[in-house]
Amino acid sequence: MRVEGNRLALGTVQFGQAYGVANETGQVAYDEVVDILECAWAAGIDTLDTAVTYGVSEHCLGEIGIRHWRVISKLPALPDACADVPGWVQEMALGSVRRLRVKHLSGLLLHNPQDLLGPHGEELYEALICLKSQDLVEKIGVSIYDAEEISALSPPFEFDLVQAPLNVIDRRLATSGWLSKLHRGGTEVHTRSVFLQGLLLMAQESRPAVFDRWLALWQAWDRWLIDQELTPLQVSLGFVMSHPEIDRVVVGVDSLRQLKQILGHDPTPVVALPPELCSEDLDLIDPSRWNTR
Repeated sequence: MRVEGNRLALGTVQFGQAYGVANETGQVAYDEVVDILECAWAAGIDTLDTAVTYGVSEHCLGEIGIRHWRVISKLPALPDACADVPGWVQEMALGSVRRLRVKHLSGLLLHNPQDLLGPHGEELYEALICLKSQDLVEKIGVSIYDAEEISALSPPFEFDLVQAPLNVIDRRLATSGWLSKLHRGGTEVHTRSVFLQGLLLMAQESRPAVFDRWLALWQAWDRWLIDQELTPLQVSLGFVMSHPEIDRVVVGVDSLRQLKQILGHDPTPVVALPPELCSEDLDLIDPSRWNTR
């Protein structure tokens, strides 16, 4: 029996490529993806998050069949030598629809929202609006790394959907006021990086040595969890779920076992977190800056 109304969304990058600092198994096998999707749907999860750049993720999802899901995809960065921006946007969107084997996308985001501030920004935005008028896309928006990006983009651009990182350590979306502002303005908000690619769930001895420079933070995190008698999974989920302005919390999994662990934990509402657990060090909170090789 299907349960309705789960605010979680399923990230699918692991379905198309090996991804994540805590990933020890590589790309998820096709049969396991089938099982993950069935389990997620039964639990009331109705939204998938994918992207053109997520390896073969869109192909995999399309082969399995996901027409009953809400699907959010993302466009790659606009090529420097693109001579036909509307044509490129149309081609990219249609390509996703074909690979996913769906009639339309529930959302289409820009993976590189800085393209809107470039010389083709207005043309790019109008091309996205055109996709809506064709009923090819329901909502358009951006995937950002920092709340300050929204300050630069809005105005002049308006978005139906914004995806941004938010977790125990990286609270910028909330502390900047942008989470509340987006919600009040009617923008659908999706958050990702709830586990900071698994770092928040790992024991100290399991974290890659490159993260030892933040040892004081990890030690404070571990001590606080012990004092509160809580698990990192409970608190990580509880922190983001305690924000009613968030419409969907995107979680990625490497296995069915991981998904069942997430679904089996009741998020513990977190009223206040110690200030020493918060960081604005981009080398830590922005995975695009990590060098874990």
